[in-house]
Amino acid sequence: MRATSTLSLTLMALLTACPSTTTNPPAATEPAPPIAKRVAHELVAHGHTRVDDYYWLRDRDDPEVIAYLEAENAYTKAATAHTAQLRAELLAELTGRVVPDDSTAPVRTRDYFYYSRWVEGAEHPLYCRKHESLDADEQIILNADALAQNHEYFDTGGLALSENQQLIAYTTDTVGRRFYTIHVQDLRTGAMLADVIPNVSGDVEWANDDATLFYTKQDPVTLRTHQLFRHTLGDAPADDTLVYEERDETYELGLWKTKSREYLVLDSGSTLSNEARVVPAAAPLTEPRVIQARERGLEYDVDHMGAHFFIRTNLEAKNFRLMKTPVQATAKASWQEVVPHREDVLLEDFELFTDHLVLEQRSRGLTQLSVRRWDGGEAHDLDFGEPAYLAYATGNDVLDTATLRYSYSSMTTPDAEYDYDMNTRGKTLVKQLEVRGGFSQADYVTERLDAPARDGVSVPVSLVYRRDAPLDGSGALLVYAYGSYGSSMDAEFSASTLSLLERGFVYAIAHVRGGEELGRDWYETGKLLHKQNSFTDFIDVTEHLVAQGYADPSKVFAEGGSAGGLLIGAVVNMRPELYAGAIAGVPFVDVVTTMLDDTIPLTTSEYDEWGNPNEKPYYDYMLAYSPYDNVVAQDYPALLVTTGLHDSQVQYWEPAKWVAKLRANKTGDDLLLLRTDMSSGHGGKSGRLERFEEIAFEFAFLLDLAG
Repeated sequence: MRATSTLSLTLMALLTACPSTTTNPPAATEPAPPIAKRVAHELVAHGHTRVDDYYWLRDRDDPEVIAYLEAENAYTKAATAHTAQLRAELLAELTGRVVPDDSTAPVRTRDYFYYSRWVEGAEHPLYCRKHESLDADEQIILNADALAQNHEYFDTGGLALSENQQLIAYTTDTVGRRFYTIHVQDLRTGAMLADVIPNVSGDVEWANDDATLFYTKQDPVTLRTHQLFRHTLGDAPADDTLVYEERDETYELGLWKTKSREYLVLDSGSTLSNEARVVPAAAPLTEPRVIQARERGLEYDVDHMGAHFFIRTNLEAKNFRLMKTPVQATAKASWQEVVPHREDVLLEDFELFTDHLVLEQRSRGLTQLSVRRWDGGEAHDLDFGEPAYLAYATGNDVLDTATLRYSYSSMTTPDAEYDYDMNTRGKTLVKQLEVRGGFSQADYVTERLDAPARDGVSVPVSLVYRRDAPLDGSGALLVYAYGSYGSSMDAEFSASTLSLLERGFVYAIAHVRGGEELGRDWYETGKLLHKQNSFTDFIDVTEHLVAQGYADPSKVFAEGGSAGGLLIGAVVNMRPELYAGAIAGVPFVDVVTTMLDDTIPLTTSEYDEWGNPNEKPYYDYMLAYSPYDNVVAQDYPALLVTTGLHDSQVQYWEPAKWVAKLRANKTGDDLLLLRTDMSSGHGGKSGRLERFEEIAFEFAFLLDLAG
């Protein structure tokens, strides 16, 4: 049930008397923030008791909870009303850089070229194709914008074409909770088939008989993807066959098709290990066959070409190596080395071709594309010529070709896709992002530098700023980081960030421990009982950049989202005076409570990332940094906290509780804002252009603080 109370009624219902020592009263002309009621709730573990006064906010079906979130939204709107003109200017800038009728680079899959394009004013794309030639007539295979009509939120998850390419299976989510519905359409006639399958995860793949679909489903409470089903067109979904169920609560399922299109791969994955099963795409009734039985600490992923499966693995190789094994003998005893382990190079991915092998690897924090010939010819790396950038293979659906499609961008170079001839080493620009509004790459500078951390390691930092920006300690600085799950934050282009750079900001990405920028050790030393390295790295990077003149100490800002929002929460507890303001997007801030509750999505599958607080050493360590548990009576920087009511990754109540506790405890009068999107989930708005409203709001928050 959705509450319809006005702000005044909400405040009457929810406001409780605040201790006079916890906050300064607002001026008469300022809006009063809502103060959540306190209901003591005891949480006991290892003989230790925590009292959570805002535990009651966990019930999204409680009208009082909805009323509180709406009161916070109303307060945020009132407290930022003076930035309305600035937001309008920013929104015009952000949307003005976008080509309204843009399209993606066509990708060849068998005898069709596939691409997506936008119609001016549309929030969602048209998915299109042309037969054999780009000069052929266009066929629209899916009109996502039409499907999105009358929905506040709309997302297409999986999209799969049958082997004959005449049937399309696609999934839709109209809530943001990542529960999808499968739909099937006959592209020859345009007719929708009766096969509609609700409450799936979004992964969907065809067998090669053009009649059998495989899909995965998640647990309705924990949202853990744990079941693989097989559906035959024309059958009732209720009669679909359960092919496999993952019963280990620390594992989740993933589904894909090999590049050869000969096998369906079902991966049971946890943070530290994998177990892949394969089904021949031409024989969909075959029982899934295990490639290599799971072992703790053994990670691997699989592709196929010819007589072999190719396996990227950490078997006796911390930074991973590439192996191959005969299709009929897949256990690790049969694995043969193709690319050995290297201490200074992290193997992140690989791309198979009939005559070539392409490695996606990371060295000294930067991505590399390395081309090798199967016949033993000379190997070579592509040279990108900038100090910080992002490059990766993309859209390579054909095995028998000498052309590698790759994407490239840097903090000053808009995204570009190239076709690279692996024999002649010549490249052809296929498409580059057009940035309107007077953008000139020559106006900006990107740098890569190292910042010293307190324990002696060097933390890579990627920077971008206008060429005429003052680097004399008078400007403004925004530092961004993530630092979890081994996810590396690369120095890629952002047209939106130009709005900050044009106003004198320096933008920095701190490649803190917890990512994999410097290899597997960089990840291992930023997780579990080393997690605080992520936070101290961020602080040390900030201090180094200020000392080097990149910012006025009073104009330093921080930003992170999801697990990066955890980082922001920890950092503002530890060093609140270092930042004038911070943005925490969908932040994972109630770490201990969440990780103790195995009914919450993502909990059991992430013990190897954060630790299991049911074990006292992890409980004590996590309790020492959990942002929610470490809120104290101190001056905090201005904070903008965002969430989505239907967030499936970080439940909305974590940021809501955090803000409520901050309100009750913080001193000083710096702004504290909670902005809840009542119609979306973890990723925010789903539309192409409506996303810019969120960015404009965040940028206005920063620019207003920076003066």
